[in-house]
Amino acid sequence: MTDRAPYASDPSLSRGRLYDPGLSPTRSEFQRDRDRIIHSTAFRRLQYKTQVFLHHEGQHYRTRLTHTLEVSQMARSLARALRLDEDLAEAVALAHDLGHTPFGHAGERVLNDKLAAWGGFDHNMQAIRVVTRLENRYAEHDGLNLSWETLEGILKHNGPLVDAAGRPVGRYRGEGLPAGLDTIPARSDLLLSTHASLEAQCAAIADDIAYNAHDIDDALRAGLLRLPDLADVPLVGPLVTEVLGRWPDIAANRQAHEVQRRLITQMIEDVIAESSRLIAGIWPADADAVRHAGMTLVRFSSPIESAEQALKRFLFERVYRSERVMAPVRRSQVVVADLFDHYFASADLPGRWGDEARRAIDDMQRARIVADFVAGMTDPYALEQHARLFDGGGQLR
Repeated sequence: MTDRAPYASDPSLSRGRLYDPGLSPTRSEFQRDRDRIIHSTAFRRLQYKTQVFLHHEGQHYRTRLTHTLEVSQMARSLARALRLDEDLAEAVALAHDLGHTPFGHAGERVLNDKLAAWGGFDHNMQAIRVVTRLENRYAEHDGLNLSWETLEGILKHNGPLVDAAGRPVGRYRGEGLPAGLDTIPARSDLLLSTHASLEAQCAAIADDIAYNAHDIDDALRAGLLRLPDLADVPLVGPLVTEVLGRWPDIAANRQAHEVQRRLITQMIEDVIAESSRLIAGIWPADADAVRHAGMTLVRFSSPIESAEQALKRFLFERVYRSERVMAPVRRSQVVVADLFDHYFASADLPGRWGDEARRAIDDMQRARIVADFVAGMTDPYALEQHARLFDGGGQLR
């Protein structure tokens, strides 16, 4: 990349990997990370993991995989506009959901409860476990051996985990820090008190944009919402009014798409303008100056941020907490809980997982092994195993 800004991450200055693979004659360090993630088993499994609507409800709803691809496209577009390293932004975006359980956040809540005595379960930390330990494709090491910058982005794309004194911040202030932070196999300290790179920040806000726009699209497709229901909702309401006024007689799916693409464009362009303004205000000398800026630099403007939060509240009430979504969520939580309890009590896991569970030195180690196994399941595999173990009791409909 020839037009990289001075504050962008430079792959030639990467802090490196735990294991030195030698230089590539054709790819940068961040391109190699992106490629390793795409070719991983965990990435393929995202195809059969829930986003909002369970996989069997229809083939046109988002899955974790399609959501991830949409996030990576937006992250790359933001990085290009801000003159950052597009490959690092893409790599972090592609890996950001690798730690998600089957059945979306429902499964995560169950595992967090089951592991409460041993540090809980956090999907960002689980993604780190996936890329550093659980992927076992390489002859010389466990994990994908990603660069320091990509690991940092996966762990910290939503911001620092602790303050300068080491006290938890944000949601970790109430929940406590996730287990395993002090044992992450990385080339050097991941600097938990600093912000991540601008590229990782692009991936984080792209995740928010994708959620907002595409969950509306899926909710319309599912019949949970109609476009007129959104007419008074901040951010999206004016776009609905514009589209329905301009094209009142076209098919509803075309109207929905016109609203969706305008919403994405509005949010993306706002982020580019606001982030450019913030970056220009401090003009970081390099990527490390970004980490120590003391604030998130890739963000919405204040008016759009307020409207975006109101939109999220609307979606929470009308979509995520609707009975259409919550009924299978409740049943899926039973499936995940049953599977965890069975494997924890019996160590009846297949292959190397069973061997490791039976060799566990205590309940904490066994619980983490079982959580790794259950978290890696796809929705169909979890249902299949539940049916095998519990006489078909895991059907979600």
